[in-house]
Order: sequence, then structure tokens, then C-alpha cells
Amino acid sequence: MVLVQLVPASRTPGAAPRPSELLALAHDPSIEARHRLLLGVVALCDACPPTGEISPVLGEIFLTLARQAEREVRKVLSEKLAHAEWAPAALVNVLALDEIEIARPILASSPILQDEDLLRVLIEASLEHQIAVARRPGISGRVADAVIDQGDPAVLMALTTNRTAEISADGVRRLVEHSRRIAALRGPLTRHPLLTEALAEQLYEWVGTALRQSIAARFKVNEQALGKAIYDAVEGVLRPASPEQPPPDQAARDEMERRLVDKLQSAGQLRPGLLIRAIREKRLGLFAHGLAALGGFSIGQIRVALDAATPEALYYACAAVGIDRAVFPTLLVELRKLNASLPGDRGEAVWLRGALSQGSAARAFKVLIGGDHRELQAAV
Repeated sequence: MVLVQLVPASRTPGAAPRPSELLALAHDPSIEARHRLLLGVVALCDACPPTGEISPVLGEIFLTLARQAEREVRKVLSEKLAHAEWAPAALVNVLALDEIEIARPILASSPILQDEDLLRVLIEASLEHQIAVARRPGISGRVADAVIDQGDPAVLMALTTNRTAEISADGVRRLVEHSRRIAALRGPLTRHPLLTEALAEQLYEWVGTALRQSIAARFKVNEQALGKAIYDAVEGVLRPASPEQPPPDQAARDEMERRLVDKLQSAGQLRPGLLIRAIREKRLGLFAHGLAALGGFSIGQIRVALDAATPEALYYACAAVGIDRAVFPTLLVELRKLNASLPGDRGEAVWLRGALSQGSAARAFKVLIGGDHRELQAAV
């Protein structure tokens, strides 16, 4: 463990360091220099005027420190810069995507982070980062909608308990819909200041006695009128009309994933990293819709590739959107776990042949799905 001395021996306590001295330390990779640089940065944070524009020299110092410094140094930086209005945006975004203990102060408080930055964290970072974004005071309706679109129970719970979040009326409605499958949301929703009487009646059907009393205390709920609806809902669960029909949540989940991909794409936030994260989080539908949107393919084509006897078509689709061929074997293993061991293992490992341009991969995918192998040879 590295111990950081917080009082410099060669400088009067409280004196601000010279920029040239800090720049020299920033390019010195030794541990001693990093410790001294940390002291200088802390002093600058304390002395910097809140309305001053940060200089390019100071910005370079901060970025160099963040990229090269040990974990404890980055953690101190994050805490010191969490409320700084003058902090460099590039550095704040680097710290926001760092490991969660470093990122948490920035995600919770930094005034530098904008909606686009928070949306990027929701897409690219871990579940803990997403929870921190959902808890952030005063997040906009746009960010709240993105959280609701993703539909992760833990992140939705964080949003539902965030009373300062700007959640639209439609957002509250969708939270109530999510509470049908996520019981933990029901309690916070009954106390949420944005809950309307109409939504309270809908929520009333799904909660227990104690929460019904809480709802009845806030709204005029006609328990007799709701009694039959509740009974019918229970009967529908115990005696489904058609056992062959897929569970309604499955179709709803797929539609939710499609809408999420559409929103990310329209906001310019849809990237290949989302596909890898989707598989890691066992969200096959999000992977399929994301791959289709990124590659300009239809969802039907992607599902054919996912269910094929060989992974060749899926490889071409992944290569077409920029997923590295070195990543594909691991991705394939995880996909098969989610998709009944499909695609199958017939055919050769085409990803071992060598690099393939995205354009060639897209053409090869479309030809292979179409079944013309002579054209496939020309495409690759």
C-alpha cells in the first residue's frame, strides 16, 4: 500500500505551487513526484478562485496525474474535485468512469457532468456506476428516462428513492408498471410525491395490506371497485388462458430493449461496447436489437444468425459493427449460455482467418443470411 504524505516539507503550508513546478512533476513518473504533485493539486484546489477559467497547463497536469497516478491519488483527486466548477471536463469524465470508489464522489456531485456524460456512464460503466447516477441529485428527465428504459431493478430502486430526480408523468407511470415485476419498488412508489391517484389505483392492485393502507391514506381508493380487478388478476396468474402463449413479461422486455436501443441510437450513444455489456448482464434481447441497429440489419436477420448451426453469420455481423475478432470467441461462449447453446459449433472458426473490414463483414453477413455462398466468397 502506498502512503501519501499530506504535508510537504519544502514549502510553507498553504502556499500555492507554481504551474511550471507542477508541470515538471506531472511528467516525472516516480512515486515521490506523484506524491508531491498530489500536494500541489490539493493546494491549487483550495486556492483556485471559483469563477476562474482553468489554464491549459493546469488541465494537462490534471489529466497526466489521473492517467498515471495510483488508485489512492485518483481517489483524493475525485473527492477534491467533486464540487469544483472549474475542473477540466475531460478529467471529470475520466474519473467518472474509473472504479466506483473513485467515481462515486464525481457522479454524486460534480457540476461539470452534463446529460451526455451521465448517459455515457449508464451505457458503458458498471451497475454500481449506474446506481450512483440514478441517486445523483436533480438528474434530468432525459437521464431518468434512460434509467427507466434500461429497467435494471437495483438502478430503478435508486431512481425511485431519489426525490430530487426530474421524472415525467410518463416516467412515473412506467415505474409503476415495472413495480408489477419488481416488488421492491412498490413501497417507495406509494410514498412518491409524483404518484397520481390513477397510478395509485393501479399500484393498489399489486401491493400488500400495509401498502394498501398507505395508498388509501393519500388517495380516495374505491376498494370494492378494485376488488374484482384484483381477483381477476390473481385468477389470470393461477389459470392462464393459454399455456402455450409466451409469458407477457418476455414480450414486454423485448419491446423495452428495442425502445432503449432506439433512444440510444437517436442520441448518438449506441456503441459496440453496449453489446458486450448486454451479454455480460445476460440481456440477449438488448444484444440482438443493438446489433441490428448498429449494423443496419433487421432483427429477423440477427435472430437467424443467433439460431444458426454455425457462428459464421453472427461473427460477420459482430465484425461489421466493430467488435474485435479477438473478443468474439469469449462473446460466443457467453451467448450460447443464454441461447440454448446456439449458434451451433459446425463449420470452421472464420474469425481465425485474419482481420476483416467492417464493410466486407456487413456484405458477407447479408450474403450469408441470403444463402448465396458464391457471392459470399466475393464479399470477403
